[in-house]
Formats: sequence, structure tokens, C-alpha cells
Amino acid sequence: MKLISKGTLFFSKKLFIFPLVLFGLSAIASGSSIAAKETNGNFSQMPNTPTRLENGVEIEAKEPMELSNISQGITAPNPVGKNYLVPPGGKRPSPGIAIGHKQDVREHIELGNFSEAITQLERDWEKNYENYFDRNLSEVTTLGDEIGDALALMGRKTGKNPALIYMIPQSDRLEVVLVTPDGEFMHHSVPDANRAALVDLIAELRGEITNPIKRNSTSYLSAAQGLYNWAIAPLESKLKEQNIATLIFCVGGGLRSLPFAALHDGDKFLVENYSIGLIPAFNMIDVETNPLTSSDVLAMGASIFQELNPLPAVPVELNTIANQLFNGEIFLNRAFTLDNLRSQLQQGQYAIVHLATHADFLPGKPHNSYIQFWDEKLFLDAMNQIRFEDSSVGLLVLSACNTALGNVEAEMGFAGLAIHSGVPSALASLWYVSDAGTLALMSEFYATLRTSVESDRSIIKAEALRQAQLALIQGKVRLKEGELLTERGEEVPLPPELHEAESDNLSHPYYWAGFTMIGVPW
Repeated sequence: MKLISKGTLFFSKKLFIFPLVLFGLSAIASGSSIAAKETNGNFSQMPNTPTRLENGVEIEAKEPMELSNISQGITAPNPVGKNYLVPPGGKRPSPGIAIGHKQDVREHIELGNFSEAITQLERDWEKNYENYFDRNLSEVTTLGDEIGDALALMGRKTGKNPALIYMIPQSDRLEVVLVTPDGEFMHHSVPDANRAALVDLIAELRGEITNPIKRNSTSYLSAAQGLYNWAIAPLESKLKEQNIATLIFCVGGGLRSLPFAALHDGDKFLVENYSIGLIPAFNMIDVETNPLTSSDVLAMGASIFQELNPLPAVPVELNTIANQLFNGEIFLNRAFTLDNLRSQLQQGQYAIVHLATHADFLPGKPHNSYIQFWDEKLFLDAMNQIRFEDSSVGLLVLSACNTALGNVEAEMGFAGLAIHSGVPSALASLWYVSDAGTLALMSEFYATLRTSVESDRSIIKAEALRQAQLALIQGKVRLKEGELLTERGEEVPLPPELHEAESDNLSHPYYWAGFTMIGVPW
């Protein structure tokens, strides 16, 4: 048994603690909590938007509500800042909970029953996504105490140890649970990070990153460090001890549009230390998915649109990916149709489908969100009709998409993109990135994947994204005299419309932090 400083308690499924000892330790543990450093930023960029469950779906609520089994109308007791160590199957008496009552996630956490809490949370969030997409998305239920075994298996398979971080926003605090490959759970509760404060700080971070007049500043650091201190800092020692290389985030409403890569420890961005992935629920990914081994890519997109802004770098982007870095087929502008997509998936053995076009994850039902093709929109609710799961596609890339900030439904569309589309993994952006910035990141991402395939290193997708992001952060990719200078020494000519972009500071998180690996990160 280990007692972590700053009020964080470590729980191992291998422990057995007698009730008398447990009672004494719970008393010791009750007094402290983790608080982020203060920030003085403007939090007025968006209103507080707490969420609630209605018909199984998280939606905005006028009044904050607890994370509980809403159908039973029960709110758990709230001993803020208290964490407890409990042996497997152990129970700590909780006043106010009736005998025979089905405990919810919050109650399980307060009792220290972390395996049961994660099992219930997985079921709840899976149901939310299934109600949002109006379809069954998973036939498998992974128990909380089985997740560590799955993480260990993938660590052995890929050579990169993954850890799973659950972030559960509440009206009065943030609950964070870390699951490691050896099946251990680490939990901390952050009273300062109530849902309203989280929403505000995430809005500040995204606002500072995407503000065009601040792309040569570090104005985002205050919010980036505050969020890091709340969510990651208490876990640092355990992550280092377990040699964790990949962080998989499974988070609640309001947090799914957070650019995790941009969180900052005061010295480095989170992505400088870890590759990062976002999942809707662990139950909803296929842990048996293999890393990419094929070099075939279907590259499609449009540079001009009837009603949307042009994307002048798309022809260069597609040519770089499908002709120079990978083997593939290109379908540009008028050839960029749904019929051609379906036809190519039936005929080819593509490992990757790359769509360089506008895509928007919007509030409301999935039918409101879309991917723009040449002559029509592919709405999110129809993505599963493409039948990616019947093909060999292991990765879907959307290089120019946007997600509505702070809206639970838009976030569910983004985080659920891979599972709903029928692909193991999807790479998409949280906000529109400049054409030149997108070209820079995508060229590095595919170059890393190509090196992996050619050398049979089987680099995981999230690590390939990380390497691309590092190339931008470290200034190894830059724009000069109308060309993109890559880390490999290549000079990629830019279209005339982008010659003025050479002053862009590609190391700023606007250009790289929004790109997120969704679903299976390996």
C-alpha cells in the first residue's frame, strides 16, 4: 500500500487491508486535495455549460447536476477532497445510502471501489454515445479490473506502455482516475476544478491558442499550466515509475474538445513527453487492432467549394501524401464524390483514407455534422453506411475539420468519429488550421508512418502524430520563400495563395495542438 502526497491515494488490486487499518488510513486521507495554480485570464469567452443526462445523452443543463444514476433520481453524498483505499471487493460504509441501492459512479469512487466505478462509467458513457448515434456500438463489456491486462498486452505488442486516464467532471469537483498496465488505480479529486471552472479554463486555452493576433505569443500558458496541474501533475510520479509512453484520455462532457497536447508543465508541452489519444470509452475500441503495415492510401479532397472557403494547399497535400510519401490514388475536386469513395473502398486494399476537406462537428443531432464532398455533404449519421469496417482501412484522416467548443453533442460526434465510422482510428482537428500549417503537419505525420512501414518498426499512430507535432514545436519544419522546408530536407513548393504564410510561426500550438488521434492509438 502506498500513500501519495498532496492527498492523492494509490490503490492496487493486489492489496488486502484489514478494516481497522482502512478506517485509520481513510481518516488520514480526508484532509487535502490538488488545486491548480491561479490564472488571471479572461474567462468570459463562453458561458458555463454544465451537462446532464436526458434519455441517456449528455446535454447542456441550466443547473449543475451530479454524475449519478439520473433514472433513479439519487445524488451521492459528497465528502469533497476525500479519497479512500479499499481492498478488492471491500466496502466502506457510506451514510445515506440505503441497503439494496444500486451504487453509481460517484458513490463507487467515494467508497474507493475504483474497478466498479470504471465498469459503471464505461456502461454509462457507452449508452450515451449509443443514444446519440441511435445505434448499438459495442457488444463487449470490459470490466474495470480487466483494463489493466488489456493495456499490458498492448504495451508488450507495441513496445510503448499505455495508461488510461478518466476525467469525470462534476458540478463541485473533477474526479481523475488513472489505470496502469499492471492493473493499479490511482485517484485524485480536485475541488477547485468544478465543472464551471473547467469549462472556463478550457475556453480560455482554446481562445488564446486560436486567436490570430496572438500566434507569436505564449498567452495560452497560464490556462495550459492550470489544466495540467489539475489533471496531470498528481499522476507524474506514477507515470514515470511505470515508464508510460502513451496517454489515452477517456473524458466526460465539456472535456472532449480540450487540446490535451497543449497542456504544459511549466517546462514542456504534454505531447513532448507522451503520445496522446482520445477514446469515447475503452469498451468501444478494439484492443486487438494491429499497427498499420500497408502503404496504400486513398487521398481525396477539394481545393475549391461553392459556398465554403477555398483550401488552396489541398492539391499539394494530396500529391505529397499519395505520390511522394505513400502509394495511392488521388481524387481531387470534381472526382471527390461519395460514389468514388464507395467504389474505391470496394476495389482497393487501402490502409488509410485521407479526406482533405471541410468538416464540421456541430451542436444537435449527428445529422447536423458533416464532411463536405464536391457535390454533397456526408452527414455524420450516415458515416456508418460507408461500411469502412468491411474494408482494410485502419485510419481515417480529416485534415480540415472544426468542433464546436463546449457543446456536448458536437464533442460526442468528434470523440465518437472512429467507432461510428467503423474504423479503428481517426485523426481529426478540433479547429480549422491554416492551409500551410495543415500541409506541414500532415507531411511529417505521413513521413513518420512511411518510415515505420518501410522499416517494419510498426510505430503506433499516436506516436507518429507526436513526432509530427514535435517537428513543428522544435522548428524542424518551416516556411521559407514560398516553400515548405521539411525535417527530411525536402522543399515542397506552395501555391501562390500561400506565399504570404512564410511568416507563420509553426511552433505555436495553433498549428499542431488541435490534431487528435481518436479511437485506437496504436
